[in-house]
Amino acid sequence: MFFKKRNRKERSIFSKKIKKRKEKSQGGIQVKNVEQEQRIFRLRIILGCVVVAICISILTANLYYLQVLSYEDYQTRSNVNRIRVLPVVPQRGIIYDRNHVVLAENRPVFHLVIFPNKEISTLDTINSLNELMDLELTEQDIDHILALSRTRQRFSGVEIADLLTEEQIATFSVNRHKYPNVQISSDLKRFYPFASTTTHAIGYVSRINANDVEKLTAQGKIDNYEGTTAIGKLGIERFYENELHGIAGSREVEVNSHGQILRTLKYNPPTHGRDITLTLDIRLQYYAQELLGDMKGAIVAVEPATGGILAFYSNPSYDPNLFVRGIRNKEYSYLINHPGKPLINRVTQGGYAPASTIKPLLTIMGLNEELITPTSSYFGAAYFSLPGSSHRFRDWRSWGHGWLDSYRAIELSADTYFYDLAYRAGIEKIHEYLDKYGFGRASGIDIHEESLGINPSPDWKYRRYKQGWHIGDTIPIGIGQGYWTTTLIQLVKAHSMLANHGRFVTPHLLKDIVDPKTMGIARIFDDPLLGENLKVKDKSYFDVARAGMYLVVNGPEGTGRKAFTGTTYKAAGKSGTAQIVSIKQGEKYNANALKTEHRDNALFVAFAPYYRPRILVGIILENEGGGSSVGAPVVRKLMDRYFELYPNGYEGEKVSKSIKFGMGGTVEVR
Repeated sequence: MFFKKRNRKERSIFSKKIKKRKEKSQGGIQVKNVEQEQRIFRLRIILGCVVVAICISILTANLYYLQVLSYEDYQTRSNVNRIRVLPVVPQRGIIYDRNHVVLAENRPVFHLVIFPNKEISTLDTINSLNELMDLELTEQDIDHILALSRTRQRFSGVEIADLLTEEQIATFSVNRHKYPNVQISSDLKRFYPFASTTTHAIGYVSRINANDVEKLTAQGKIDNYEGTTAIGKLGIERFYENELHGIAGSREVEVNSHGQILRTLKYNPPTHGRDITLTLDIRLQYYAQELLGDMKGAIVAVEPATGGILAFYSNPSYDPNLFVRGIRNKEYSYLINHPGKPLINRVTQGGYAPASTIKPLLTIMGLNEELITPTSSYFGAAYFSLPGSSHRFRDWRSWGHGWLDSYRAIELSADTYFYDLAYRAGIEKIHEYLDKYGFGRASGIDIHEESLGINPSPDWKYRRYKQGWHIGDTIPIGIGQGYWTTTLIQLVKAHSMLANHGRFVTPHLLKDIVDPKTMGIARIFDDPLLGENLKVKDKSYFDVARAGMYLVVNGPEGTGRKAFTGTTYKAAGKSGTAQIVSIKQGEKYNANALKTEHRDNALFVAFAPYYRPRILVGIILENEGGGSSVGAPVVRKLMDRYFELYPNGYEGEKVSKSIKFGMGGTVEVR
């Protein structure tokens, strides 16, 4: 009962409050406008839909722009990240001798390459591999590798070691799993099988440096060297770089995000470099090296009719493979400081006084200028003096030679005869003829390393010393001394002209170039001087000079007769002994009293057979003494070797003729 009464009471209280609220609302407050609220709600929905539609339109337009209008651009960018174009380095052309013996080839070599990774210590990896594979890396080498690893771009490897041995390759292969960022790569590297025997002729290739890049860029060739690491530095390798290098190819590859190659998409093969055949005979080249032994000097053998070089050796030499590998500081310091200066090419860069080897050439000048005749007589005293001067220009023979003509003057190498000739000709006329012979000018040989020598003249002396020319300066020029210097290749070229009765040829090493596509001859050496002749009033002048050289080797008083006794062929030659230091008036030359570097140089030039020469040899031996006693025997041995190797050619007339050459006497000529 109690609860019932309580519920009724509560209901009555709440019902009264509700009634009061209803009364108030009906009395003064308006009711909400439902339609207006619905209208506002609909506007909001429409506005929201418009905004959404605009956003969708913008998104659709942007997608259209990216997927349709900009498809090619973004496709290209995508391919740049996905596809890489890698250069394919062409194989360098092979160099052969005249008998197709390989003188320079390409051999496969293996390198150890590290790809720097932030998660793996580069220093620890290098030290571990150095110990494991016995790489013999110095601290300086390691510092250099670390420096490269910090500057290289991503995915670009750094070479740790090259020219790996089979044992080193096997050792790494077994432990390959320990070094995930290291791998072995392979490529072709230049190799010279005859090492020091052919260095100064062939030269070598070495790493491309900043100067090479600058030159290639200026020439517009840098794109063709993309990926190439070596370029010709000296000799034939440098002179014929364009032919030997070839044309680079390309390879399009697909890579992943880590730069690893997935597959090859396109391959454009390179064009291999052209093969080159030289005129050299490696058998003669090797024999020339053997003949020179420990003597400093150079020797050249050519075919005088063509200018083709058979042997070209400068001593001492060095191994060019050191530069291909990358010469070490210790090795380079040894070559720089070597007393024999092996880096100098003594054939084309050595400057020497030609001494008496030029007397036949000056004889032609004297005959052509009508200063002498073949048989005009001159008394060769013990010395020559200028009018009004007490200075004596001494003859090599202390008591003189007596009566001389052109033939006997060359045969005996009489100094006083040519002192007098030089005095009467004058330096201007001598300079003119020396220029015609090619002295003081480039010989045209197909290597860049060549000195010009000195063709003396008053203008040259003034430019050099700011002094005037004196008549006393002219006299020693007559015997190839004084201010005159020449290279061995210039001397050989001038005497080749004499052997050819006045016809010039250019000494050269190239025989032909072979096109790798057709395997046919693409080019042979083109001699710009072939067919040009020295203009003289009478061609018999060449016969006089050549006959004098024949007497040197075959005459009863010839200075070179002992060296050529018993040969199956008949040669003609001329010796020369060049003083390095002057001997005071009244003193005699004593080699034992001089330092080695102050002793005379020995020179000798000869060609054979006499009538139709097939070979001409020139030699210079530094500080070795007399040209006839030291140089001539070496030249004779090289000629003997040539005729042994080529026995089927012309070696002289079958029937000899007895001919009298003025005061030079009567000799058998064939």
